[in-house]
Amino acid sequence: MKASVIIANFNSGRFIKECIESLRSQTYNKIEIIFFDDNSKDNSLEIIKDYNNVKIIKNKIQTNFGSLNQINAFKKCIEISSGEVIFFLDSDDYFAINKIEKVISTFQKNNDKMIIFDFPIVIKKNNKLFIKRKNNFLKTYWGYIHPTSCISIRKKYIKKVFDTVLDNEFTDIWLDLRILIFAKYFYKYETLNENLTFYRQTEDNISSKFKKFSRNWWFRRKEAHDYFFNLMKKNDYKISKNLDYYFTKFITKLIK
Repeated sequence: MKASVIIANFNSGRFIKECIESLRSQTYNKIEIIFFDDNSKDNSLEIIKDYNNVKIIKNKIQTNFGSLNQINAFKKCIEISSGEVIFFLDSDDYFAINKIEKVISTFQKNNDKMIIFDFPIVIKKNNKLFIKRKNNFLKTYWGYIHPTSCISIRKKYIKKVFDTVLDNEFTDIWLDLRILIFAKYFYKYETLNENLTFYRQTEDNISSKFKKFSRNWWFRRKEAHDYFFNLMKKNDYKISKNLDYYFTKFITKLIK
């Protein structure tokens, strides 16, 4: 099976080398790399041009919403990809040396699986934290949200996934949650209980704006619920509202 690694980049020039080198050193060889630069203002394009065998897409038109820009980046990459398995990767993250081999092997052993998730090694201020399955204080409909770079999908199912989860009305709902909900409620998936992706958290990335229990965090959580029930309704999937929904609704009204 051929792997297509599709990379979304915006002003992450300082991390690109580590990202690309992690792919060039993989224990699996059948890999194509597609790099989407979303109108970066730093030296991202200068850096990526030094690498051979990397397909580059230069984008000059953006929306005001990072989530929609990321989705557009991946959609454009998928259009020119030729692999049987799509690996999503943000340019400030990178893969463990054997990630692609392990994921491909799992797909080959499980022909009915559409999506595979792995777990991250979170890098924050040069510290590495190995994330495993987590229990939430309130039981959510989606559980642990695997970062986008921890998601791999068989290409033949990509259109079905995107046709189901894409809705531009919900501008704070990123691709990771959309795909996780799809996998959990609409199709078969596999979760590798291994840390195969290095996931970087910096002061200027999106996660820093949504620190747990902050005002922004609660309002994004409310939007996640709205997105979830809208998706369920569109697909005739009946599900009852739980304590997490009502508690989130109460908190957002309180702090509005």
